Amino acid sequence: MSAAQSQTTLVSKLEALQCHFTWDLEASRFKLHRLQDKLENIGTEEGNSWLGHIHNLQGFVEYKMKNIENAQSFFNKATEAFCQLRNADEGPWLVVNYGNLAWLHHHLGDEAESEAYLSKVDALMNKYPSPSQDELHPEIYAEKAWTLMELSADKKLAADYFQRAIRMQPDRVEWNSSYVLWLAKDFKYCSTGVEAEVLEKMRIAKEQDPENLYLAVYYLEQRAKKGEKVEDEARELAQKVLRNPVSSYNGINPLLRVYRNYLCLDEAIDLIEEALEKHPDECYLKRCAALCYKWKIISKEQRKPKQSVINRAITLHKEVISLCPHSSLLIKIDLANIYAKSGYGLTKAEQIYQELLEINLGPADKQLLYNNYAKYLCFDRDEFQSSLRYHMKAAEIPHQSLYRDNSIRALKKIQGRMRREIQEFLQNLQEPQCFYQH
Repeated sequence: MSAAQSQTTLVSKLEALQCHFTWDLEASRFKLHRLQDKLENIGTEEGNSWLGHIHNLQGFVEYKMKNIENAQSFFNKATEAFCQLRNADEGPWLVVNYGNLAWLHHHLGDEAESEAYLSKVDALMNKYPSPSQDELHPEIYAEKAWTLMELSADKKLAADYFQRAIRMQPDRVEWNSSYVLWLAKDFKYCSTGVEAEVLEKMRIAKEQDPENLYLAVYYLEQRAKKGEKVEDEARELAQKVLRNPVSSYNGINPLLRVYRNYLCLDEAIDLIEEALEKHPDECYLKRCAALCYKWKIISKEQRKPKQSVINRAITLHKEVISLCPHSSLLIKIDLANIYAKSGYGLTKAEQIYQELLEINLGPADKQLLYNNYAKYLCFDRDEFQSSLRYHMKAAEIPHQSLYRDNSIRALKKIQGRMRREIQEFLQNLQEPQCFYQH
């Protein structure tokens, strides 16, 4: 076989693999930066059942950002994590990981090592075939589903892959818990909570996975939305959350929402400050604290926030921006709005917004920025006409989101001389799409 034929054969084998390099995972650099921070915040303590998957995705993100050495390091960490978690040197859970390493070595020009990993994939697939001849192995479906949850706009496809994995291997508790949480995400901002069928699935998943505090808190929040009294359970869960390692999946964020909406916002602030006392350098906790203080400042119940509250909010926001400079669009917007609400910071608020408006953002990020800037112009600067123009800019981006819906609702309320122009504008809007950049 000639060198050219050998190379063609190698590429065709690589393209047939099931791994991150063949799953059409595309994202803007802004999205990748945000995903970097998110994956670091998930928590990598021993025993995390998704640790191998986390490292695999971290490796792929690093590769997409041209950090090849970091990519290889994370892929190797994924191999180690899978072997430790499964207490075995080999198994079908390594198919995706070895596929990633085969692709990485191919891009590095090390074809011999790439071929070696291809051989390992073949050996694993022969030794551990899928229970269903016409489907992938459930381990592959589960990792693909988890990955699409983090880096895809296609929610239905992720849910479908989880369902297939669970159907073939129903005893995997962590798969079912993640699937149920994925279903519940669509109802995060719904005041009445999840549908009855999803709530029942959450109840069953919680019984099967009692140590999953994120699931427990999320289930508690949904019950609160249905009108149940949850104060005592929330405080009990809070103590468990505080004892657990810091992670975006230890339940602290949804717990703070429960405190804000169903207990007391001041209690939420006390809770997150207690967590920060124990872990003063954790960026994720600082982000949660910044969010709580923002809630306090924009709360209708507190028209004039204390200067100490404003100062603490500003300090926290600046610290988070410093720690995560590439993924801080929303926190910069929050900081601008805090300056605006402080009564003395309109100049600083406008400066932040103008700097953000000059950045080359993806469609969904532009939409988020335009919607927030429109509300700032309306409520903080009394510039109603300019506000309408930015609501129109947000609405004309054909991406379905809460921000687009909010801008459209604002435009529909308009009366007066611009009403006809806005009505024509709304009639001509394009149908929304999904973008990977969000």
